[in-house]
Amino acid sequence: MSGVKSRREQYSEATRAALLAAAARRFAEHGFAATALEDVAADIQATRGAVYHHFANKTALFRAVYEDTEKEMLKRVEQAAAAYPDDPGAAADAALAMFLECCCEPVYGRLVWQEAPVALGWQEWKDSEERHAFGMIELTVRTLIDVGKLPPLPVTTAARTVFHLLGSAGIDLALTPDVDKARVKDEYLQVLRYMLGDRP
Repeated sequence: MSGVKSRREQYSEATRAALLAAAARRFAEHGFAATALEDVAADIQATRGAVYHHFANKTALFRAVYEDTEKEMLKRVEQAAAAYPDDPGAAADAALAMFLECCCEPVYGRLVWQEAPVALGWQEWKDSEERHAFGMIELTVRTLIDVGKLPPLPVTTAARTVFHLLGSAGIDLALTPDVDKARVKDEYLQVLRYMLGDRP
């Protein structure tokens, strides 16, 4: 079978990508409840039927936007950590700083921490956050313990504590006025660095 996609398939994929980008902007600017599918379609000069061709309803569209947003954040965090392959402490610090930076950004901050619990329901949102992030956090905590940056704590319990602390920081940063975000982000970075073993 040929691996070359037909023009129709290419158009369909391009339309889906455009819908996701337009929806991300709408959800971030207006929120889930105030976003209409007609407006998303109009933003890319498409019909409402084009939206329903790709997504069953507004919740399905939001879920796809949310998943893409989380994957992009994780990619950026992993890239930040990868700059320090031989220094687990510096890698964890870089990952933490990038995560907090993402939480200050209007699309990630609002979609993940404000709109997702409403659009998806608290349980689905909670399960999704854990699915996306907990494994990376647990591996980081285990590594920091192994290299002596953290004492020999129970790994899963320590990782779950860090997971919830990062979630609280994310919510707080998303709700912080823009004028204060940089200061609050730096304060969280200072506190969380200390808790993850970066101490004088």
